[in-house]
Amino acid sequence: MAQSTSLKLMSSVKLAEHRSSPPQSHIVLGSKFSYSKPSRFHGLNSSTSFFTSSRSSKLLSTTAFFFNKNKKAEPATPEPSRVQQLHVYELNERDRSSPAVLKLSQKPVNSLGDLVPFTNKLYSGDLQKRFGITAGLCVLIQHVPEKKGDRYEAIYSFYFGDYGHLSVQGPYLTYEDTFLAVTGGSGIFEGAYGQVRLHQIVFPMKLFYTFYLKGIPALPAELLGKPVPPSSAVEPSPAAKATEPHGTIPNFTK
Repeated sequence: MAQSTSLKLMSSVKLAEHRSSPPQSHIVLGSKFSYSKPSRFHGLNSSTSFFTSSRSSKLLSTTAFFFNKNKKAEPATPEPSRVQQLHVYELNERDRSSPAVLKLSQKPVNSLGDLVPFTNKLYSGDLQKRFGITAGLCVLIQHVPEKKGDRYEAIYSFYFGDYGHLSVQGPYLTYEDTFLAVTGGSGIFEGAYGQVRLHQIVFPMKLFYTFYLKGIPALPAELLGKPVPPSSAVEPSPAAKATEPHGTIPNFTK
């Protein structure tokens, strides 16, 4: 009887020690990670174990540093602006009732405020193709009698059928060459900028333009070609003048 009581007491003590002692920690060979020896607890089976890492806080802080660090964006290397030349002829063939002169100044001579809306035909620099038309408005700024001409402020566009259009603005002097600013465009000319030289051949019948364009992709070969030197004798090719298919660009502006 005494032996039975002794065994019960020893079993109770061992069970108490087992429940109160913390799980033993062991080091895994070749690693700085440690784990706890699985123990049986109330509500957990023998396969449940608890792991701790001596490097976890260090790894988290290091990862956070690299992911949260703001990287400075490297400035893009600007590409040199490529200048493309485009040559066109503007011809008044007296079939568009252009130009119209609105004498808002009510004076017998050309004076400030007079308006001149206009539209003429547009041909390629080699005069082989009909491109479209010009359309715009000139506002008279100054009459210059000593030079037998006038100074206008011009705002107008060059229409190239399906290819789009170019818009320009600036001085138009009837007695000498001028440069106008290219203010933009549409179609293949979207984003275009630069300038255009206006060369007066026969006022107001024949004008020759040289565009210096930037900011657009390479122009199609159909719009280019070796320009005919400007002179009072220039005329479009018969095919271009008759708007035959091989003498026009697609859906040329009429």
